Amino acid sequence: MSDSKVNNINSEDEASSLNGEANDLNTEIQKFQEQAEKFKTDYLYLRAEFDNYRKNAIKEQSDLIKYGARKLALDLLSVLDNFERANSVQVTAENFHDYVKGIEMTSNELKNALGKNGITEIPCDGVPFDPNQHEALSSEMSDSVPAGNVLRVFKKGYKLQDKIIRPAQVVVARKPE
Repeated sequence: MSDSKVNNINSEDEASSLNGEANDLNTEIQKFQEQAEKFKTDYLYLRAEFDNYRKNAIKEQSDLIKYGARKLALDLLSVLDNFERANSVQVTAENFHDYVKGIEMTSNELKNALGKNGITEIPCDGVPFDPNQHEALSSEMSDSVPAGNVLRVFKKGYKLQDKIIRPAQVVVARKPE
């Protein structure tokens, strides 16, 4: 065989080999493009899902803020009904005792409704003054209560769960001079 025939055969083999590699590369590129398109579609789907989740979370939070007090309101409306009934009663000497008893029962119902909704009274009488729970209005000398303790409560304090919503207004005892 002549050299030109051998070169020609080698060139054809190389061209055929390069053509095969090019086809393999094109096939691989096409697979990567399809995979990239799938990733893009998945990303857009997940992004839309997340946007919907975010919008729903915002709406739920808004509804909680807007309607969160519904349970408390229903409990308080029952108490309000009892107070309105009490206001419509004509108080006389004969029914005064029953009237007072009814007001006490309604007051207890109100305290129970508040307690049922996580609102509790801050204990004050005789306890050491705590600026985190109490607001000192004044101080008075006292032999009956140790200095630095609450002598009298002017306005009761309340917590909602573990957060103080209103500190108690108190008078603090001090040593007699």
